[in-house]
Amino acid sequence: MKNLKKAIEGRRTYYSISDKSPISNDDLKEIIDFAVLNVPSAFNSQSTRVVLLLNENHKKLWNIVKKILKQRVPADAFPSTEAKIDNAFAAGYGTILFYEDESVVEGLQHAFPSYSDNFPVWSQQTSAMHQFAIWTLLEEAGFGASLQHYNPIIDEEVAKAFNINEKWKLIAQMPFGIPTSEPAPKEFQPLESRVIIHK
Repeated sequence: MKNLKKAIEGRRTYYSISDKSPISNDDLKEIIDFAVLNVPSAFNSQSTRVVLLLNENHKKLWNIVKKILKQRVPADAFPSTEAKIDNAFAAGYGTILFYEDESVVEGLQHAFPSYSDNFPVWSQQTSAMHQFAIWTLLEEAGFGASLQHYNPIIDEEVAKAFNINEKWKLIAQMPFGIPTSEPAPKEFQPLESRVIIHK
């Protein structure tokens, strides 16, 4: 197993992925369970909800996305949109949907009114930490993944298709599979403009 620094360094956005898996579905579930159990949340809210879509359910999601985009994207531009979805997202082994349970957020807003405006922001931060943790663990296991945001235009259809609780808010979609090509080298902004240290 890689150390944490190497795992973080190795986590990249992969658009070229296959429908193969280097691990069992049980091991995949263990990765998600581990992250959901151990990633921190504001006020220990534990508001993140995760839906794992495999096999036909994975394909069903991206067919929904294509159907909705076809109604919104100009006809001459849709073929390239469809190709991107088919080759970069639907081509993978599965997709993870990240949700936040708004009933938890609303409960905290009522319990702690002084912080009411902050809880939706903290909820997004909680989701982001889960996304990063799962993404990094998937990379460490041999997957490549990317993070997509077709919400909110797909929310209603996806909720119907997968029987999602109406209080769950869709935050992101993470298609994953074994990488079939490497991403381009990553460019970095100078640390001197991004980190300040007062000694």
